[in-house]
Amino acid sequence: MYRSSEEKGGSENRCQISDLRFFFFFFQLLVLVGPTASGKTPISLSIAERLNGEIISADSRQVYKFMDIGTAKPTRDERKRVRHYFVDEILPDREFNAGEFGKKGRLIIDEIIQRGKTPIVVGGSGLYIQALVDGFFDGPSADQTIRHQLTQRMKEIGAEKLLEELKRIDPIAAASMLPSNTRRIIRALEVYKITGMPISELHKSRFTINFSAVFVGLHWERQELYERINRRVDYMLEKGLIDEVKNLQERGYSSGLNALQTVGYKEVFDYLQGKNNYMRMVELIKQNSRRYAKRQLTWFKRDKRIKWFDVQSDKNFPLVAASICEYFNKLRQQF
Repeated sequence: MYRSSEEKGGSENRCQISDLRFFFFFFQLLVLVGPTASGKTPISLSIAERLNGEIISADSRQVYKFMDIGTAKPTRDERKRVRHYFVDEILPDREFNAGEFGKKGRLIIDEIIQRGKTPIVVGGSGLYIQALVDGFFDGPSADQTIRHQLTQRMKEIGAEKLLEELKRIDPIAAASMLPSNTRRIIRALEVYKITGMPISELHKSRFTINFSAVFVGLHWERQELYERINRRVDYMLEKGLIDEVKNLQERGYSSGLNALQTVGYKEVFDYLQGKNNYMRMVELIKQNSRRYAKRQLTWFKRDKRIKWFDVQSDKNFPLVAASICEYFNKLRQQF
């Protein structure tokens, strides 16, 4: 049957639109966020099983080996149920940052999609999620000579002086920092010395992102969340957190490593070094964990893409997971 060129073009256009709808249907991922102790692991496992998914852990510490209890890492059995990435992969003395996570994570997302599965990003590190999903530019690789020089200067003149120096060359970046943010101050100055450009300008660069994301978060009443955190700390200690830190020491990993400057680990290191007694150690871990949760929530509350799902107890984890799946499927089918 003969068709005019216009009819043919219309048919081709319809095919292209159909292909585009198919493309976007599969090129979506789910991002599940929440503060520490909010139930991300059990809920994400349930979601992944419902969506035929695989989990990308956006946790800056679960990637390290020998740090299982203090990071609330998914167990081996849980990782057998659902494939995980960035869990138990590198040694504690290896530097790992959000920029590297973003680059590798995007490749993994492509691979998961190509295998017909759903990528599910799960974590409490807002910076890691931003690097992965929004693709900020993390700047050049570290220059150890320059970094050492800046570290020595900080010891000599103090963080306040270096922050003042940063304010002169990059007031935008400096405005988001306090003198206590020593690593960020040094990194920003290092990037400027290497590239001649402020790090705030480099962060404006964006990678091409080949997927779209649906953001969901787990919301608890604040007091209940804090009680969960306290109970989790007690559980970690019962499971052997102190022995885990001793094992790290025996393997030659010191408390000065960035990976071990983490809530739960640094307090136990201080206890083992005689800086605090046991009761004070427990108190500090709970207190610092609650403060960390508050910082996480402050970060996530700024992201208006997140739809929050209320959680009241462990008992309604399956219902929350089902609701999130329903929401996700509804959104991606609209493309």
